[in-house]
Amino acid sequence: MTSNRKTLSGGALLILIVLFIGLMLVVNVMFRGARVDLTQNNLYTLSSGTKEILAKLDEPINLYLFYSDKGSQNIPQLRTYATRVRELLEEMAARSNGNIHLQVIDPLPFSEDEDRATTYGLQAVPVTAGGETVFLGLAGTNSTNGQSVIPFFQPDKESFLEYDVAKLVHELATPKKPVVGLVSNLPMGVGFDPETRQMRDPWAIQQQLSQSFDVRDLNPGGIKSIDPDISVLVLVHPKALSDEAQYAIDQFVLRGGHLLVFVDPDAELDTSGADPQDPQAAMFADHSSDLPRLFKAWGIEYDAKTIVLDRARAVAVSIGQGRAPVHHPGIIGLTAADLNHDDVVTANLESINVSSAGFFGLAKDATTKLVPLMQSSGDATTSPASRLKMLPDPSALLSDFKPTGERYVIAGRVEGKFKSAFPERSEAGHLAESKEDGQIVLVADTDLLADRLWVQVQNFLGQKLMNAFANNGDLVLNTIDNLTGSSALISIRGRATSQRPFTTVEALKRSADDRFRAKEQELQQELQETERKLAQLQSAKTSDQAMILSPEQKSELDNFVKRKAEIRKELRDVRRSLDAEIESLGSRLKFLNIVFVPLLVTLAAIGFALWQVRRRKSA
Repeated sequence: MTSNRKTLSGGALLILIVLFIGLMLVVNVMFRGARVDLTQNNLYTLSSGTKEILAKLDEPINLYLFYSDKGSQNIPQLRTYATRVRELLEEMAARSNGNIHLQVIDPLPFSEDEDRATTYGLQAVPVTAGGETVFLGLAGTNSTNGQSVIPFFQPDKESFLEYDVAKLVHELATPKKPVVGLVSNLPMGVGFDPETRQMRDPWAIQQQLSQSFDVRDLNPGGIKSIDPDISVLVLVHPKALSDEAQYAIDQFVLRGGHLLVFVDPDAELDTSGADPQDPQAAMFADHSSDLPRLFKAWGIEYDAKTIVLDRARAVAVSIGQGRAPVHHPGIIGLTAADLNHDDVVTANLESINVSSAGFFGLAKDATTKLVPLMQSSGDATTSPASRLKMLPDPSALLSDFKPTGERYVIAGRVEGKFKSAFPERSEAGHLAESKEDGQIVLVADTDLLADRLWVQVQNFLGQKLMNAFANNGDLVLNTIDNLTGSSALISIRGRATSQRPFTTVEALKRSADDRFRAKEQELQQELQETERKLAQLQSAKTSDQAMILSPEQKSELDNFVKRKAEIRKELRDVRRSLDAEIESLGSRLKFLNIVFVPLLVTLAAIGFALWQVRRRKSA
């Protein structure tokens, strides 16, 4: 009887094992590709914008990831990031309904794959002094011979990884770029620089606009109408526009066109008024811009002669060689706290730098709505723009600084139904008011477009690499993306990175550093006290005893040396205790990950199996 029971129990357990294996195989087939993202910031979950782009694909797209797997064997950081890139591409391919075909290629040196990667325009980055290079770039093609590439995935730009890839897919899936009309009174494009007598490169923002949109440069003096195929009109530093040009802009907005305006009380790159015979002529020329007639019709208040000074956000600038940097309240470094995170344009931005910026307000009788996008801090005030001229020391702006407590709107979105600024006009097709709610984005600074406030452009292996240190460029691209109606890409910007700091370890280090500094300060105080006592004893001695230590002095020195050794021992103990705490933390984590969790899962599985056996017996 006992033997039969043992046989039945063993047979039941064997059947359970077979059923479990079969169940796992069925689940693996049915739920292939299903994952649960347990990371804090959902790093491995595609954003809604990416899913929207993938859902709209109606033609096949080929993606080729060129990654030097063998060449990066000794570069663990790059290999980890390459895995992150590949997993993102695989996830996008899995959710594209079969429209994205991914191929991972290892371009070995002197191979056809290496030549192919170079032909696409990918960059091989040197990693050793001997000249060895590695690839980590992406090339994409569509069915109409369209091509787009990401020359190299830089690990320090991981937060923009999903956006960059989604943008590449979006460009391949959208054969026609949105048309953007650009009206600029600043030298943003390629041209001749009279000061250097050489051709100047375009601004970084101009290059980025050209990559993302079909940019049409419009002559400010020749505007009579705005083409209907222009989705967004961008005005940069509009100065003395004719009535015909302003009327064309007015009717463009009333027809439902979207407008982005950059005005400035003091545009630092405005070269108007320059006279080779008089170097100071440009300095005293009017470098402000305004649209007074249009702003009034839209219910916007703006003073082209007044700037914002912000003491809390003042940027440190150099005022001369050998002199310490000073804070310039007219050059403002806006932080995430100063940006509207409820608006898609600025939701994921962290920092914007502006210089000699103005501000906007809403008129009392305005029928429109002004939604702030960028604001100063509460520690701000206003000042005449003329104070910036002939200012050798920016700290002088703080001498009579009196904050008003108001947060000034440096950039904002204007929404509502717009009325015409030219009610007297009556030609055919004239609109006195917009039929539907429109949108305009206003920015009271043009200097934020200049390279010096947000990007470093470097020549890398013959290629121009842009390393952004602020989000000025993202602000402009986000705004135009949004105004063109392409909101899918905007929601992808600024994702979190996989690099997670060891917060507990950092807290331990900070605590140890605080104790270490406290001991150092104690040692320094005792040293000063000993020196004071020695000086007092020395002053009481006669001249013939000056070079001889008295018993009191020798005792003080001996006590100090002894105490110094004790404090140094305490400092070493602080460092050792820190190392011990970190090692203890690591040991606990290893135990939890290697022993406790697997043991817990195993016990749970055994318990479940025994429960099933007992349940069958009782049945």
